[in-house]
Amino acid sequence: MTTLVATRRRNGLRYAVVLAGLTAAVIAVLIFALCFGRYPIGVPDVVATLFGRGTPRTDYVVLRLRMPRALTGLLVGAALGLAGLIFQNILRNPLASPDVIGVTAGSSLAALLCITVFGASGFVVSTAALAGGLATAGLIYLLAWRRGITGHRLALVGIGVAAVLSSIVSYLITRSDTEIATIALFWLTGSLNGVGWAEAATAAAFLAVLVPVALVLGRVLAALQLGDEVARGLGLRVEWCRLGLLAVAVALAGVATAVAGPVAFVAFVSGPISVRLLRTGRPSLLPAAMTGALVTLVADLAAQHLFSGAVLQLPMGVVTGAVGAPYLLYLLAVANRRTRA
Repeated sequence: MTTLVATRRRNGLRYAVVLAGLTAAVIAVLIFALCFGRYPIGVPDVVATLFGRGTPRTDYVVLRLRMPRALTGLLVGAALGLAGLIFQNILRNPLASPDVIGVTAGSSLAALLCITVFGASGFVVSTAALAGGLATAGLIYLLAWRRGITGHRLALVGIGVAAVLSSIVSYLITRSDTEIATIALFWLTGSLNGVGWAEAATAAAFLAVLVPVALVLGRVLAALQLGDEVARGLGLRVEWCRLGLLAVAVALAGVATAVAGPVAFVAFVSGPISVRLLRTGRPSLLPAAMTGALVTLVADLAAQHLFSGAVLQLPMGVVTGAVGAPYLLYLLAVANRRTRA
């Protein structure tokens, strides 16, 4: 009993330290993003501006140009981090994330139809992306249903649906005019270029509802990891709990995609990184959210300033893809070695 209490205290202390460290890192990167650019601003001036004591010039640069992008990146990363951890734990598969099993592919197809067929932009594209993600998730769930849902079957069906939707996306791009195809490809890569306070406010409004719901429902994730029979023995309505968590995760991924496009691999890597930092093996939503926010902010900073002399900034998705793809290959190699062993 004494050992159990000591372990819980140690894990609780480590959780607090990791969460505090991730939060401090996010704040530091956020402030750095507000300081760095074509018009450099010192940290004291940025802090003064945030507290309403800045000059008209710093107010314009920080609050009008840089803050909406940085805040949107933070919110998008947090949403993807939460969504990725929920997917991976419900499906009990480290390869499962919204961008792997087809949810973001559905969002991308719906948005692309609006761009290429109807010539829409802005709020219409974002709404279509959110609706497309939710509809695709519902289709995957129905196709995988066989008197219940298993993580393995849901992941396989999702990968198949993602392949079909991706092929349709490619076809639409090849049939579009060059200018429209360029716009569509830029959006499909995932980017925060051009976002403003409207996008930040939209993401904040959705997350103000979805994050508390995710935190409440996330209490059953540890029980679901033990298996359906054990979870039922603990009094959980397994299918309803799983369906509720999936719905929240899909909504989080859909909001992030609607605002910034299908940013690759943030949802995929955030959960495993947070679990490794905690070293408890148990899913924890807040550290995953902060990890996703940190990854997104760092990737967007790199995208903005990696090639500072370029005419056009890199989309953020290029950086996250460059980091996430090797990690995916690493996981596949590890899984292959375990299978042979």
